[in-house]
Amino acid sequence: MNKLSCLLASIYLSLSVLYGADWPQWRGSDRLGVSQESGLLKSWPSGGPKLLWTGGEVGEGFSSLAIVNGRIFTMGDKAGQSYLFCLNQKGGAIRWSLKVGKSGGNYSGTRCTPTVDGDLVFALGQFGDLVCVEIASGREIWRKNLANDFGGSSGGWNYSESVLVDGNNVICSPGGRHATALALNKRTGSTVWKTALPGGGESHYSSWVISNGAGVKQYVRLFAGGTFGVAAANGKFLWRYDELGSNTANIPTPIPFGDYVFTAAGYGKGGALLKLSRNRGGVAAEEIYFKRELKNKHGGIVKVGNYVYGDFDDRGSPWCADVRTGEVKWRRDSGGRGSGSACVTYGDGRLYFRYQDGIMGLVDASPLGAFRQISSFKIPDGMKKSWSHPVISNGLLYLRGLDKILCYDVRDPGRASAPVSAIRLWTDSSGRFKVEAALKGVQRGKAILKKRDGSTFEISLDRLSSADQAYLLSL
Repeated sequence: MNKLSCLLASIYLSLSVLYGADWPQWRGSDRLGVSQESGLLKSWPSGGPKLLWTGGEVGEGFSSLAIVNGRIFTMGDKAGQSYLFCLNQKGGAIRWSLKVGKSGGNYSGTRCTPTVDGDLVFALGQFGDLVCVEIASGREIWRKNLANDFGGSSGGWNYSESVLVDGNNVICSPGGRHATALALNKRTGSTVWKTALPGGGESHYSSWVISNGAGVKQYVRLFAGGTFGVAAANGKFLWRYDELGSNTANIPTPIPFGDYVFTAAGYGKGGALLKLSRNRGGVAAEEIYFKRELKNKHGGIVKVGNYVYGDFDDRGSPWCADVRTGEVKWRRDSGGRGSGSACVTYGDGRLYFRYQDGIMGLVDASPLGAFRQISSFKIPDGMKKSWSHPVISNGLLYLRGLDKILCYDVRDPGRASAPVSAIRLWTDSSGRFKVEAALKGVQRGKAILKKRDGSTFEISLDRLSSADQAYLLSL
């Protein structure tokens, strides 16, 4: 990426003021842990951003949150049962709850983050109870048990995945020899396909993501036996990368992009970049590199541009690496607050690290220089060990406390109220495109322009004339 492209990318991070994004499932809409919102605070007061409310009483759990249409969904253990909860986004009052299964487990508490799809929400209990629930009423539509109904095996720390909904199907992972991977009809719970993955073994603790690598739509996930890809159409086994197999626990969600997959694990393993290509049997996965320095356990990894960010195993030592080469650009060896496993979410040029000891840290996402923690605060009731990932939705930061949900306002009022642009003449690099419009914002590499008649349209930043690019850089 040339200097101008980098600068234009920085405009995407700093100029736009775009709120209103829901967070419908584990790690957001595309399961990458990256918020598309902007206009967020670049630093916090010493005591942290403004706490808007504390609510819930949702019990014990490591589950994160799904947020859609003014409602929050999460899970927790209470009074010997695991529950799915639906709460109001404003204030956190519980609208309804549904018993999913029994509580407890190795480390008591739920693990799954619910998945919202249209009028339905799906949740998986730690002992394999999978439920489909009507959002409006909280009424159970159907349920299955991954262990009892499909001969599944989770591993020593129980079922932890957040199920994937793709089209009409729910994709999940019983594990074991009979149905390592499974697709169910989302409306009825009937089996669409099931696959016994060779060497897949126990389900372990990762979650599925969608890849279109090598031109083949597929689902990618870590199991006990390593990282696997299966065909989305029928569950057919496509490829396996076993460098991360035979591990104590495989947890992180892989990151697909183009024909590549970045995958990592903790417990002394590391991180790898795989390239997917077509072969006679379907799809092959080639290792581009494997680096011990890129290990990761509970905290997850996010990719921003050409860089990936995570926590070194569970040490509370965030790192940044070039995803193309695996070269580490920086790692926290000292400085800043927070210890233990650090769960990461990205938003508007900053990394939101929630540490196991209850410290919430805001870190500069620049790959240049060294680790720099800009701000931090102590989460109320944050002393108990937690690996619940932060969520950013509608300009607000949501955290899972001891048994409650905490909502912080991380909107920057100065940026949100600033005028973006007056009406001016915009042209493209060829000079054929000319329009008078005001700049409304920049999103996903495109300038959003508003014409005099009130209509809006988008144009790629790299199509703009050099004069218009210079204008953007001056803002």
